Amino acid sequence: MGRRSSIGEGELIEALSRVFRDTGYDGATLSILSEETGLQRASLYHRFPGGKEQMAKEVLAVTESWLTENLFDPLKTDAPIDERVQLLVQKLDALYSGGKQACILNMLSSASDYEGPFACAIKRIFEALIEALSQLATEQGTAKAVGQARAERVVMLLHGSLVLSRGTGSQKPFERFLEALPEELLGRH
Repeated sequence: MGRRSSIGEGELIEALSRVFRDTGYDGATLSILSEETGLQRASLYHRFPGGKEQMAKEVLAVTESWLTENLFDPLKTDAPIDERVQLLVQKLDALYSGGKQACILNMLSSASDYEGPFACAIKRIFEALIEALSQLATEQGTAKAVGQARAERVVMLLHGSLVLSRGTGSQKPFERFLEALPEELLGRH
């Protein structure tokens, strides 16, 4: 990609997100970020004076906004539960490109630094996801503790299926997760 002097905000964040999802924070060198965005390093630093950390924080902020608008809020509407669960399945499928794309939360999590620069945002997003799923489960009559456990299991299965899909080069684990999601969350057969 040739160098350019500007790039739209949405396109810039999407390009940065792709790099972080593909390489993780440590693997996202300025050379790779520059290449993917088409911007010179100086232009990246001008836009993000806080460097790579600021880039990742802004990617997380946009991700959180997207999740709130497309998942968390729609799960809280008065629409029938089955419709909301189906929307959840569709949105997750799109967000993770059918299981081809890693989760940005995972790729920005540090195995060695639980208090890293992204820890609070990642924790907040996971908690919001679990809460939204738990509320959906309890709304249909599941006990609160059971709904919480199901929601946590769904999130674990989601991320496990993404890792397995990428590790095996097959989207089948993610597809099976999406197919099983309604039963896992709502306990329906």
